[in-house]
Amino acid sequence: MSTITVGIDLAKNVFAVHGVDDNGKAVLVKPKVAREQLLALIAQLPACVIGMEACSGAHHWARLFREHGHTVKLMAPKFVAP
Repeated sequence: MSTITVGIDLAKNVFAVHGVDDNGKAVLVKPKVAREQLLALIAQLPACVIGMEACSGAHHWARLFREHGHTVKLMAPKFVAP
């Protein structure tokens, strides 16, 4: 799998994950990922860029994702499209 960029919509219990390759083609679309499954899903991906809205939980997830070799970018809420 050649995922280059992954976007994660953080929530309390169910997350949305969307990954695109270098051509912008969707290669990973998971609209419902349980909290318990998120780290396992991200850990099996090759090192990539992960974008998330900066919130209280995002910093926790970013630390966990960085341990698996990913680059995490946190964005201010005003720049995240609903």
